Amino acid sequence: MPHEVFKREPKTVTLTSKRRELLRMLAVSAGAWGLTAPFTTPSAFAQTKAAAASKPLEQLRIGYQKSAVNLVILKQQGALEKRFPNTKVSWIEFPAGPQLLEALSVGALEFGLTGDAPPVFAQAAGKDLYYVGAEPAKPESSAILVLQDSPIKTLADLKGKKIALQKGSSAHYLLVRAVEKVGLSWHDIQPIYLAPADARAAFERKSVDAWVIWDPFYAATELALPTRVITTGQGLSGNNSFYLSSTAFANQYPEVLTALFDELSRADRFAQEHRPEAIKLIASFSGLDAGVVSLFLKRRPRSPVGLLTAQAVSSQQQVADAFARLALVPKHVRVADIVWRFAH
Repeated sequence: MPHEVFKREPKTVTLTSKRRELLRMLAVSAGAWGLTAPFTTPSAFAQTKAAAASKPLEQLRIGYQKSAVNLVILKQQGALEKRFPNTKVSWIEFPAGPQLLEALSVGALEFGLTGDAPPVFAQAAGKDLYYVGAEPAKPESSAILVLQDSPIKTLADLKGKKIALQKGSSAHYLLVRAVEKVGLSWHDIQPIYLAPADARAAFERKSVDAWVIWDPFYAATELALPTRVITTGQGLSGNNSFYLSSTAFANQYPEVLTALFDELSRADRFAQEHRPEAIKLIASFSGLDAGVVSLFLKRRPRSPVGLLTAQAVSSQQQVADAFARLALVPKHVRVADIVWRFAH
């Protein structure tokens, strides 16, 4: 199995879209999920449109991970560079969401995608960011893994065991929920905080007893090693994906965000309707075997991108409350406080 997937990789746009395009995207984002309408504020559009018109966006730096299918397809197709020819579009890969949001908070990115837990940790730390968009839940795309010969058979068997995970990631929340489900306390397990590359190495040499991980790392490991799945996120964690930006970017360039949602949803349609081509694009970028890419795409539902809905915010608040309850974040946060809002 190629090891490139486990490496750490170190590493705007003036639009004159009319307001009706923005309204169309709002309707699509709500209707695609069948959920409630997005949060709105009457004066926001006028303020943000004026700000957007006053300053051309010279660069758009996008943070992404290998699991970010829609972004990876856009990168490989050069779609944003074609749509925004007067903007320098840069792509920066991260091993996990916490590192990506740290870069976003210090002004090294304008836009990025993470799982559910990283924004909670970032908000609790007072980072400057907004939730600006979201994809539908992907509960089957993350799991708690053990090696085939492990004595661990059930979630209850995790008591006292060393479990590898990326701190502050969606895997962190999955483990919190899994422990709660069987009546264990967080102190009944031994969380070992490791980035995916280090966690994979520890898992293989049996330095840890289990590993909580997401796709495509999950799929790559599943196909390369004799493993068993103790649980996926089904019934525990939605494994939600959120698009985030700095507050300044969202307020100054709302029409750029609308265009990004449009392109990202188009990329998702491509992934669903042209699966062989999508597999080739993603495999070419990641160095992953086509079989690995095929497996993790199979677990991924249709994922159009839209604004956060009331239901999405409520679900994310549950994530925040769980971490606060265990004192894993320094303070309780109100997710809705950093959800991007604009008017109909």
